[in-house]
Amino acid sequence: MNKLFVTLMLLCLGTASAQSVQSPSGEIVAEFKLDNTGRPYYSVNYKNQPVVTKSYMGFNLKDIGQFNSGFTIAGTKSAVVNDSWKPVLGEVAVIQNKYNELSVSLRQQESGRLLNIIFRAFDEGIAFRYEFPKQDNLNYFVIASENTEFSLTGDHKTFWIPGDYDSQEYVYNETALSQVDNDKLNLNNGIAVKSIGGRYIVQSPLMMKSKSGLYINIFEAAVVNYPVMHLNLNPETFKLTSQLVPNAVGDMAYLQAPAVTPWRTVMVSDDARDIVAQKMILNLNEPSKIEDTSWIKPMKYVGIWWEMHVGVSTWDYSGTQDASQKKPNARKPHGATTENTKRYIDFAKKHGFDGVLVEGWNTGWEDWFGNWKEEVFDFTTPYPDFDIKEVTEYAKKQGVKMIMHHETSGSVSNYERRLDRAYKFMRDYGYGAVKTGYVGRIIPRGEFHDGQAMVNHFNYVPRRAAEYKVMVNSHESSRPTGVHRTWPNYIAAEAARGNEFNGWSDGNPPMHETILPFTRLLGGPMDYTPGIFEIKMDVYDPSKTEQVHTTLAKQLALYVTMYSPLQMAADLPENYEKYSDAFQFIKDVAADWQDTKVLEAEPGDYLTIARKAKGSEKWFLGAITDENARNTTITLNFLTPGKKYKAVIYQDGKNAHWKNDPINYEVKTVEVTSKTKLNLKLAAGGGTAISFVPVN
Repeated sequence: MNKLFVTLMLLCLGTASAQSVQSPSGEIVAEFKLDNTGRPYYSVNYKNQPVVTKSYMGFNLKDIGQFNSGFTIAGTKSAVVNDSWKPVLGEVAVIQNKYNELSVSLRQQESGRLLNIIFRAFDEGIAFRYEFPKQDNLNYFVIASENTEFSLTGDHKTFWIPGDYDSQEYVYNETALSQVDNDKLNLNNGIAVKSIGGRYIVQSPLMMKSKSGLYINIFEAAVVNYPVMHLNLNPETFKLTSQLVPNAVGDMAYLQAPAVTPWRTVMVSDDARDIVAQKMILNLNEPSKIEDTSWIKPMKYVGIWWEMHVGVSTWDYSGTQDASQKKPNARKPHGATTENTKRYIDFAKKHGFDGVLVEGWNTGWEDWFGNWKEEVFDFTTPYPDFDIKEVTEYAKKQGVKMIMHHETSGSVSNYERRLDRAYKFMRDYGYGAVKTGYVGRIIPRGEFHDGQAMVNHFNYVPRRAAEYKVMVNSHESSRPTGVHRTWPNYIAAEAARGNEFNGWSDGNPPMHETILPFTRLLGGPMDYTPGIFEIKMDVYDPSKTEQVHTTLAKQLALYVTMYSPLQMAADLPENYEKYSDAFQFIKDVAADWQDTKVLEAEPGDYLTIARKAKGSEKWFLGAITDENARNTTITLNFLTPGKKYKAVIYQDGKNAHWKNDPINYEVKTVEVTSKTKLNLKLAAGGGTAISFVPVN
């Protein structure tokens, strides 16, 4: 490890002095100044092109007032950092952490209060955070608003979802910045958006492309003890202002000095691949707080889950609560029975899967949704037809791990009261991983999924889970911001519109999976639940019109393009038996990686990624496209020179199409080397998946 710190203290008088910091490559420069009223502001340039122009910074503090003007620069510090670290699980085995840092100390003349602003310049972009140092006249305080601005240079093409404080489960809109307008959308209940008059409020990460070809992303990292940042857009000036998520009484954050905010990040490149490949968000988070990480392992799993989404069975014992919208009152079999679980365990054993998830195993599902009840689930009481002891013993005999499911129905207070009992119950029965759910409005009432209290909860759960050596996969949580570096047992999250929406709604359009790697996945691995082979839902009920908006081959490619060390083969066992040759790729593909190469990328259009399995010479490739068919040529120069590989190619068939002929696929085997060029033909909404295995 090579870490060089260079510290320089500069005492600056007045407000005229400009400070700047540039990335190690010299291509990205952030400049900091105070205007003639002592208001701090910054700007960002990339290769001498303006990316963010004069943008003000600061806060309003409740009962204190403005904390965004009247400052003088009391001093500055600079540092150079160049080191590396090894993630417990990840897309690469070693992550380089290289940046230049500028810290600016500010003193508000009238109040004497201090505020530090720390800038870090990476080759991927600029990050900055606020620091409230310990001081006599600022102890406990309340953030009324954060006034961070991002003044953009034009009407960029933008991929956005509305600023709903309770959900990220939206289809992305692709429009110019000037066309952002939540009032024109059919929102998922839209309660949070409308309650604040949020016509132009969007969520971060916000992915954009300028007319000059710059790829720009605004996000945040290390959101700890602070609310999520949304962005309030002025569609006429293209200026974005931080919009924090309030708590039940309208306050944004309760802090005590010394305190820091999350990092605000501006990523920029003229190559879209750099955005997908960035490691800046992870580098801005604290190192692992878990000393012994030997129990944190990648997992590939199957489970009793999709059958409820397609209406084959139900979560609840009474047989009435499934995701089918066609016959919601028809009685259907309960999914989480002892015998059905054993069937999945047998399937996992036969095909080499690590674990089995069981949803609907515990009492409470008859009364779980929409009632805003304080106590629904106790997380320890199985239904009468689920013998947890018998299931546990059977799974152990088969060498298969069980994954617990905790649906909180939004009642966080109830879950926290029962957390230790629930995890002790898991430990007693040998469950090493849990999938948590937060569907519905939050209890305590008035809190939002993205508020400070819930952010603290989502960070608290993996911390407590680590004491029981439990890995956590959260659904309906606030979106991750790299905190899985600090708590590597936070193995995955949903926090976006996942594959399940294809089973019972309008679904996810073909471009959806080409956008997520530029947005949601920047903050951490996503449990997207790919691998659906029966694309059209009328196979389960002739009256159904819903379908997955991809080809079968694209579902395979998602195992490579959508990073997660927790990957589900989400379809029903019988569907995999039916298409066993395609299923082989899911069985073979790794979930933890030595190296990753982003070969092609364009948000909303296409993505091609190659990854090398950790501890192996095997490589896997995934290529996906949007609603447009695509031909491309890939050079295999990521393979080891001089070695021959057997390439098994899973591709769209000649007439494949996501809507008209989605299960049309071909499997072929060829011999390749690092000099080989492969021509890939992706159908509309299609993809290609390839495994590369060294010969001999």
